[in-house]
Amino acid sequence: MSNLFAISYPDLPTAQQVRTELGNLQKQKLIDIEDAVVVERRQDGRIKLHQAVSTTGMGAASGALWGGVIGLLFFMPFLGAAIGGATGAAVGAATEVGVDDDFMRKVGQKLQPGSAALFVLVRQATPDKVLPEIARFGGEIIQTSLSAEAEEHLRETLKATKVAHPA
Repeated sequence: MSNLFAISYPDLPTAQQVRTELGNLQKQKLIDIEDAVVVERRQDGRIKLHQAVSTTGMGAASGALWGGVIGLLFFMPFLGAAIGGATGAAVGAATEVGVDDDFMRKVGQKLQPGSAALFVLVRQATPDKVLPEIARFGGEIIQTSLSAEAEEHLRETLKATKVAHPA
């Protein structure tokens, strides 16, 4: 089962840096991330979701591939690829993976204008290796799916890690 973490940052670049760092840690097999989305509350109050993966693009590529293969059977591979790509893009755009977009928008409304939050769905992690790398960016935990006791322990660990490893 995955755990959700939502951490606020004073600005968009910091939240994006943390997501990039988590990606690097994932390449080192120190964390297994199911989804990582940066939610930005713009100065005008609008909410913008910065998804790590475009399901529309993946759907279009997959649809074009399968459409082309099917098109080969009917000797019209380009038409099949075009129709498959359009269909795949539409299906990809409608696909919801990871953290619920509506939930992130609701939480994003609580952010200060100009700030951002990182929503991470974590399957598995090595906390003693990951936390020091993330704590140096600061941030404030705004929500998790952990128990109240585990969340408080995480807050204390992050605070202690930040003091021990200042930026």
